[in-house]
Amino acid sequence: MMSDNPAPAKRPRVLVIMPAWNEEEAITASIRELRRVAPWADLVVINDGSTDRTSAVAKSAGAFVIDLPYNMGVGAAMRTGYKYARRMDYDIALQMDSDGQHPPEYIETLIAGLERADIVIGSRFAEAKNYKVTGPRKWAMGLLSVMFSAISGEKFTDVTSGFRAANRKGINQYCEFFPAEYLGDTIDSTVMAIRAGCKVIQVPVQMRERQGGTPSSGPIKSAIYLVRSFFAFGISMTRKKTSVQEP
Repeated sequence: MMSDNPAPAKRPRVLVIMPAWNEEEAITASIRELRRVAPWADLVVINDGSTDRTSAVAKSAGAFVIDLPYNMGVGAAMRTGYKYARRMDYDIALQMDSDGQHPPEYIETLIAGLERADIVIGSRFAEAKNYKVTGPRKWAMGLLSVMFSAISGEKFTDVTSGFRAANRKGINQYCEFFPAEYLGDTIDSTVMAIRAGCKVIQVPVQMRERQGGTPSSGPIKSAIYLVRSFFAFGISMTRKKTSVQEP
């Protein structure tokens, strides 16, 4: 006798990609929190040539770790992660920081956004009020948001966020084009995804201050960030368009 109840929908296979460079202080807590909140998601830590015990600590916490031979930058680390996701046939790849800034409670929010997009960016500023930036970094984010909104037709407030998810089409795009240059992992890769025909949107998330290690911000670094942000955008707008393969 056949049941009148429909079979439950099959959950997509999700891979969380966690790039890490000298994060031995915070990565254990990040892994444990992810396991507690989203035990159904797989995890790969991309150890970007750390000089501390990041790799050993992540493995001790139960993570599968891919060790890069030297510090290649977050762009190269993420491209490695996305290529692993494609090779292992995941439906969704989701990237989050290893320093505890990205609460895994918002993973479901990012995944839900993929129902209407190929790439979903978690925005600290769409609705959240607890995360503030000032000075050159704030100016850069504001102007970049205007420019991204102009080329995509979507409203953006946090284009440099590294908390994002991609479906199979988005994974394919990132595998073909994910630059290693500074800010290429967020600005350049997103511009090229839009120009290749990927639908990119943002969803509101909360973020925290990093839970360990050394912050990368400061007056001088913020000024450099401002210059590099617009340089990265300009370069990406002059690159030859890529064509993303449909899954």
